[in-house]
Amino acid sequence: MAMWQLQKQKSSGAVSEPAPEPVEFAAARHGEVRDDRQADLLSFKVQVHRELLDEINLAQLEKLSRAQIDAEAGELIADIIKRHRMALNANERRAMVSDVLDELLGLGPLEPLLQDETITDILVNGHDIVFIERMGLLERVETRFKDEKHLFRIIQKIASAVGRRIDEASPFVDARLADGSRVNAVVPPLAIDGSLLSIRKFARIPIDMAKLIALGSIPAAVAEVLEGVVQARRNILISGGTGSGKTTLLNAVSSFIDERERIVTIEDSAELQLQQEHVARLETRPANIEGRGEISQRDLVKNALRMRPDRIIVGEVRAGEAFDMLQAMNTGHDGSMTTVHANSARDALSRIEQMIGMSGVDMPARAARAQIASAINVVVQIGRLSDGRRRLMSLSEITGMEGEVVTMQDIFRFRMMGRDADNNVLGQFEATGIRPKFLDTLSAYGIDLPADLFRPDRKLD
Repeated sequence: MAMWQLQKQKSSGAVSEPAPEPVEFAAARHGEVRDDRQADLLSFKVQVHRELLDEINLAQLEKLSRAQIDAEAGELIADIIKRHRMALNANERRAMVSDVLDELLGLGPLEPLLQDETITDILVNGHDIVFIERMGLLERVETRFKDEKHLFRIIQKIASAVGRRIDEASPFVDARLADGSRVNAVVPPLAIDGSLLSIRKFARIPIDMAKLIALGSIPAAVAEVLEGVVQARRNILISGGTGSGKTTLLNAVSSFIDERERIVTIEDSAELQLQQEHVARLETRPANIEGRGEISQRDLVKNALRMRPDRIIVGEVRAGEAFDMLQAMNTGHDGSMTTVHANSARDALSRIEQMIGMSGVDMPARAARAQIASAINVVVQIGRLSDGRRRLMSLSEITGMEGEVVTMQDIFRFRMMGRDADNNVLGQFEATGIRPKFLDTLSAYGIDLPADLFRPDRKLD
């Protein structure tokens, strides 16, 4: 294949440069050969990448398909390797071409990890220490960056792709990848031992409720109740700790929303993967370098009320937007959903109450709790167990107020019962035997759930 599309035009009168000296590896004892070889290959990869950037026409990249880029850039890379007379075996040569293309078009050393569907989290602690989470367990991998500058360049590439910046003046950032994966980065001077990068990967095929049931995260009976709750337009709060699967569950639950409804989503960093056609997605914007132009979640919630939404979904409430979300739920936007960080369903309500105080509205505690009791109908608590698996811990219904206390009753819960020989948590999903009050609302919508779903003696696994 001709390489005229990507390769820069060279002047006919230019004096040809002398061929580079052959690259030689430093001699090493048997125990050090592997580390030295890897270090030399990494250094050579960076050199090849720099020379490739000098030779190609970057303006042409956007005009070519990925297959064309792979073929033409692959030939250029092979020529560069040949000029240096680098001693590479066939596997190393293929890996070198692949790695340089990843640097050119993707996120460098992170690309193989991003392509591995078994990996759920990528955690970079400096340029030479990378951990991944697979099947709920952390393990260190051999992936590494050339140096701190290499890692910082990849972080800047991620941030700039979504219109955000990271530097010494703004040393941390929340961003996302093109597939919706969540990214957080912290750089020096806040990160003492080198830049820190955390990527929470999203599955290419969103995890639906059927998959959660198959994984044992939620019993089929609870999923049936959640489907009825969503279709009957009850307001849902999903609560859980970091990495417990709140966004995954929110995606799954939102699949029960009718296709004919208009949904407005509001997020700090867009992560939701709703499958409906009529979805309007909003994302916050940080302040610019002059400290101006910030658009907060609270601003977006207020604006969403003017967009004729049938339902509002806030990815996660963290501050004053909780008050505006409650107002929306109380003023005709039934069936709205959001998530919150909390260790239990009761703690979730306390956190929402604290967030109302952060809104700047001077409201007595009893009035704030009355707003919560009126707005939120169902609280779903999920957790990540010590063996790495994620489970629904409880499904609770808010029933009103008694004095100054918001009353709540558990409908389903997960009861832990110990561990097996492989250190996996043993437990049982169970119904508490309480018939929820929202069944009357579900009946009004034509949704009749079997009475035996709530029998306390029924096994839900």
